Amino acid sequence: MTQALSEQLLALATDKRLTVTTAESCTGGMVAAAITDIAGSSTIFERGFVTYSNQAKHDMLGVRTETLDAFGAVSEEVAREMAEGARSAANADIAVAISGIAGPGGSEFKPEGRVCFGWSSIQGTGSETIEFGAIGRDKVRQASTKHALQKLLNAATLL
Repeated sequence: MTQALSEQLLALATDKRLTVTTAESCTGGMVAAAITDIAGSSTIFERGFVTYSNQAKHDMLGVRTETLDAFGAVSEEVAREMAEGARSAANADIAVAISGIAGPGGSEFKPEGRVCFGWSSIQGTGSETIEFGAIGRDKVRQASTKHALQKLLNAATLL
């Protein structure tokens, strides 16, 4: 399924001359890998960011320490700042960001399977939280990758 989404994204972004980037935490580069698995992806994708730690989010994407302290890494606020920072750093038209609890584990307040997505384009920014549930680390990461690709495709459609 990610291959089909990546192929659609490549075709649409190429046609519209758009570039995309990713800022990933719990997926560890899976979205970037899904995009770059498709031949010709270099026309739309120059770089992505794997920012697993809070320090990396701050250093590479400019996520404010105050935001991390107030809301935690797994939050829509951080996901939005990650997307904005990635879009700026990559000079891309569209960015998607992912931060979540893939598992195992979690807490009462941030359970396993909670993933926050952020996106940024010239039309603005947005975010959402998806509760995938305790379906296992691999499945949370796969579902998050698919969802992020769909977000990129949706954003490209609107531009």
